[in-house]
Amino acid sequence: MSGLFRAGEQVLLIDTKKRRYMLVLAVGKEFHSHSGIVGHDAIIGAHEGSAFRSTHGMMYTAIRPTLSDFVLKMPRGAQVIYPKDLGPLLMIADIYPGVRVLESGVGSGALSMTMLRAGADVVGYELREDFAARAVANVTEFLGPEVLGRYRVEQRDCYDGIDETDLDRIVLDLPEPWMVVKHAARALHPGGLLVAYTPQITQAVQLREMLVESHFGMAETIEVLQRGWHIEGLSVRPDHRMVAHTGFLTHARLLGPPI
Repeated sequence: MSGLFRAGEQVLLIDTKKRRYMLVLAVGKEFHSHSGIVGHDAIIGAHEGSAFRSTHGMMYTAIRPTLSDFVLKMPRGAQVIYPKDLGPLLMIADIYPGVRVLESGVGSGALSMTMLRAGADVVGYELREDFAARAVANVTEFLGPEVLGRYRVEQRDCYDGIDETDLDRIVLDLPEPWMVVKHAARALHPGGLLVAYTPQITQAVQLREMLVESHFGMAETIEVLQRGWHIEGLSVRPDHRMVAHTGFLTHARLLGPPI
């Protein structure tokens, strides 16, 4: 999206201390913080990257949020998969326009919107009604209601089975992904990919053990670490803090019968 800010779209305000505030622009409304007030009307019609002064003198730069920004700031019903894992997950699962994906454990919708924006057709299985509603609301807010033609969420337990067939991908964010392996083997076509995000290595180990006993092969497990750098004049060094462990990504491919 480009051009001037319009009423109804999201904007991210960043102050001089790098604090971030996300809001939806509306005629006549105001953004309030301890640093003062900025009227939405001042932002509507302005160029992206413009700066605005609050009533207390704080300067805010207005930009459109990226997917990463939205994931970190959106309302949550459950813990989200963080951007550092979402990018690699897209590559591991090989998500592309038109690919048919079953996602189980949709949570707050971070992974859903990431795959949908890459062009996938996604069916979500979510056990909790409030999480399912939050995921659909977040996806709709960021991508627009037209994306719902490629996205639906059913309130059900993936451990009990999968109704979809001839799937290209199954992506799991569940406590016990090994319980889905037998269902995934029936729902995927040969060559299809199973990907699971697990916070604990013991979960990844138990999944890998189950995969060994299945028709899946080529299994791998990785962890993504993210380290930023401080670069300011002659001061160049790794940041004191880094985004280290969040979860493990395990993937495997469904193999066909030997010929």
